Amino acid sequence: MPPSGGQHRTLVDSATATLHEAILTGRLPAGTPLRLNEMAELLGMSMSPVRESIRRLAAIGLVEVVQHKGAWVMPLTVEDAIDTHETRIAMESVLIERAAARFTPDDARRAQAALDEHLAASERGDVPAARRAHTEYHFTIYRAAGSRWLLRGLEPVWENSERYRFATVTPTRQSEDRVREHRAILEACIAHDVESAVHAVRVHIQHAADRVVAKMTADAAPGKSGSSKAAPRPRGAR
Repeated sequence: MPPSGGQHRTLVDSATATLHEAILTGRLPAGTPLRLNEMAELLGMSMSPVRESIRRLAAIGLVEVVQHKGAWVMPLTVEDAIDTHETRIAMESVLIERAAARFTPDDARRAQAALDEHLAASERGDVPAARRAHTEYHFTIYRAAGSRWLLRGLEPVWENSERYRFATVTPTRQSEDRVREHRAILEACIAHDVESAVHAVRVHIQHAADRVVAKMTADAAPGKSGSSKAAPRPRGAR
């Protein structure tokens, strides 16, 4: 007997969540073919919910589907990494500007709790928990902006940038610079210092882009100096 409508949706949600996490963390690397029969066997379910989950992932830009050819995880390129981080800078600058102006003590407590969990999970090597807490930290701040449309627009861009982060940077044991950047963003929001908050976010994203591009360039051309394509510097990032 085929699953009921509710059961089917549950299976689709489960397949989507599993494949989504595998793509973001690199367990399904860029360019991996997503063959329905293989994915269904891997997930222990029929091909129907897997097919729908792949469509969902294609809708947010993590998977490419070509009719009569199949589906595969979207490739990672320097050009796309730059575009992704430039888009983040543009969108998150607007969000943080609004958020910092209306940040509340409750927002601060939630953001601090997420940041604490991110750092703790990173220290203990719990990569999935660290990723979730990192996302929750930033989006807790951005929700204070009060714009559901900007948040919805940011989500797929953010997730694509997470693919680059996991593919190029060890996601555990946060560097002092990254810890300092996260704290600077939150402190500026708590102080309602809009200019400092915008600057802190732009610098934070730019540094992430620089790390990604440097690693991708080094991997593509080992031992060659002067061949890297630097990520563009955003206006206002010093």
